[in-house]
Amino acid sequence: MSAELLRDAAERGIRYLDSLPTRRVAPDPRAVEALRAWDTPLPERPGDPAETLRTLDEIGSPATMAMAGPRFFGFVIGSALPVTVACQWLATAWDQNTGLHAITPAVAELERISLVWLADLLGLPMGTGGAFVTGATVANFTALAAARHAVLARAGWDVEERGLYGAPPITVVVGAEAHPTVTKGLGLLGLGRSRVTRVPVDAQGRLRADAFPRTLEGPVIVVLQAGNVNTGAFDPFAEVIPIAKRAGAWVHVDGAFGLWAAATPERAALMAGASDADSWATDAHKTLNVPFDSGIALVRYPEALREAMAIAAAYLPMGAPRDPSNYTPELSRRARGVEVWAALRTLGREGVGELVDRTCRLAKRFADGLAAAGYEVLNDIVFNQVLVSFGAPETTKRVIERIQRDGTCWCGGTEWQGRTAMRISVISWATTEADVDRSLAAMLAAARAEGV
Repeated sequence: MSAELLRDAAERGIRYLDSLPTRRVAPDPRAVEALRAWDTPLPERPGDPAETLRTLDEIGSPATMAMAGPRFFGFVIGSALPVTVACQWLATAWDQNTGLHAITPAVAELERISLVWLADLLGLPMGTGGAFVTGATVANFTALAAARHAVLARAGWDVEERGLYGAPPITVVVGAEAHPTVTKGLGLLGLGRSRVTRVPVDAQGRLRADAFPRTLEGPVIVVLQAGNVNTGAFDPFAEVIPIAKRAGAWVHVDGAFGLWAAATPERAALMAGASDADSWATDAHKTLNVPFDSGIALVRYPEALREAMAIAAAYLPMGAPRDPSNYTPELSRRARGVEVWAALRTLGREGVGELVDRTCRLAKRFADGLAAAGYEVLNDIVFNQVLVSFGAPETTKRVIERIQRDGTCWCGGTEWQGRTAMRISVISWATTEADVDRSLAAMLAAARAEGV
């Protein structure tokens, strides 16, 4: 019975994936309304597993947003490469709690190997350590926990044992357009969401090197950005990191999607100087296109990460060279490194670079098509992000709503440096030039229907 159920699930999953190129991106309102069928009292008695799966598929699948398809551009969310889906399915069947090498050696080794490959691919220092976590939110938190440990240890304070009460105050420097996951992480770490020095940014959202403070005292953490969430812009690492280092600062780079620019010669200049930082955070479920959830914290000094995250108990068989639970906030967690390993092994260095470059080229295709039609593209297209205005704020919002209702593609709105814009994020391995052209046609039709 279990084999039959799993085959049925696989077949339903395959049918769903096969439908993505032709189905509407946003779910039909009637499909969303049909979700009410799930809202029943808790069953009193056991039911048929096959019927549970059938109900999940028949009611749930039509009501999903087609994020896994080729024309979802609303957020920086990659579609999962088929090999990563297949490997995740197998790893789910393994059901490994990936915390201790002695208990789950296969998946622990895959994580160790993937970290070595990632450091090589991204041009990071040899010996860089890391952790596989849920996403960039927790990756930033994890790396910043290592930063907090290191800067306070240099000041003679053991924050893991003594906490922050009475600790030397830490100066945190961020760009004015730092992602909110960074400020969330700072709050969780007790460093404060608003107790930061915010450095002005330029017209593209890059931290301004000329405005970066030249005098920094005490324990200092500096957070830079690889890939502004609106414009895709990169902070000037080569100018700012040496200044921060002279002050003894720990430098962290939030590179949720932009860190992958280092994987391609065509974009590597955007990351110039970033390898001199002390930690980096990224999402593999963005640019690398593996399934959710898959964040990665990378740290130049693995011992700092271990000191911040280590756990011990008499019942835990620890002592391997690398027990994953000593580097992550969680003890119990799934084997996230499997999909990263699968993507890197299958694509190789050239394949990852081509994937990054293709999404950037397609973003430029969007920008060129919209500009040629007379609409204002607000940002320089340096990576995979496009911001476009269709005129007045309310007009732009109406065009976005019409595009979303149409279903050909899905884009979201944003407010950036005083402008209302539609944001296009090209990130899926499945997106083709034909998908861009089809989406452009729908965007232009929506704009014309609104009289612009």
